[in-house]
Amino acid sequence: MKRTLIIFLSILSGLFATAQGGFSITEKKDGKGVDILFNGKLLTAYTYPDSSRKPVLFPVNTLDGVTVTRGYPFNMIAGERTDHPHHTGIWLNYESVNGLDFWNNSTAIALDKRDQYGTIVHQKIISQKSNYNHASLVTAANWIRPDKKVLLNEQTTFNFSVSGTSFIIDRVTTLTATDIEVVFKDVKDGMLAIRVARELEMPSKDKSSFVDDKGNVTTVAPSGSDVTGMYTNSDGVMGDSVWSTKSRWAILTGKKDHTFITIGMIDHPDNVGYPGYWHARGYGLFALNPLGREVFSKGAEKLNYSLQPHQSVTLKYRIVIHSGSYLNSGEMNHLADQFAGMK
Repeated sequence: MKRTLIIFLSILSGLFATAQGGFSITEKKDGKGVDILFNGKLLTAYTYPDSSRKPVLFPVNTLDGVTVTRGYPFNMIAGERTDHPHHTGIWLNYESVNGLDFWNNSTAIALDKRDQYGTIVHQKIISQKSNYNHASLVTAANWIRPDKKVLLNEQTTFNFSVSGTSFIIDRVTTLTATDIEVVFKDVKDGMLAIRVARELEMPSKDKSSFVDDKGNVTTVAPSGSDVTGMYTNSDGVMGDSVWSTKSRWAILTGKKDHTFITIGMIDHPDNVGYPGYWHARGYGLFALNPLGREVFSKGAEKLNYSLQPHQSVTLKYRIVIHSGSYLNSGEMNHLADQFAGMK
């Protein structure tokens, strides 16, 4: 009865907010999360489908309705890549946590290998608020071993806002170790990431192969003429060279559905490892890794970050989804300065 009342009030609140314009939050039809709407149109959803091994934001749309995230494996889209099934929407996790791989976990993992992978399990939505230009969502999740032992308690606050033609997502995540030490081994795959739509990948005429730490090989096919993406970081480095650089922000620009789009990702000075290394791949993985140092620095740095029992770490990130133009360095620096001032 209590849950029914909460759902009814949530729907009623969403309908009222929609009538007034601006942000509203409504429960998804499948019950696996909530939709974040602006003026009645879907911007993103916090979701944890049965086919996922972590909660994600999916899909992610511009204010004018262009989807910037890849559909696979949730939605099959003709001509889209079907590599890396663990690359879903916007997410945060890590490749090696007490030896377990949270990053690469998906339904594609063979049954006899699943004891090598960890899962992030949604627990509850703690709170949700919305008004015209802002909405917030506070969630709880557990990082668990295959034997159901909880390694980390996660609390995440998503702050959603609109500025001009930019949809802004500020994510603040606190990870707290339970009753044992938790070690984040210095590895390549982590931690905040988005997998983008085909048109926003970087053009490539070559077929590429990628090998994870378990020896699994993923082959990525060449791109076509509709692929228009370009990476640039805050120091002016561009293209594939952004991979393994450190900078306060990076952007991916491109064109989709006749719309110019900028996806920006901003690090926060309070974060461990600031500025983090960009794990930005031409095939559409755009990620920031604060804890992996050795592979990006070619051995010059190393960080095996750990939390003692009941110790916490907080990570703050901003993602900007802008449409209608490409954001320039001045605009990105303004957004980064603004974010850095938020405590």
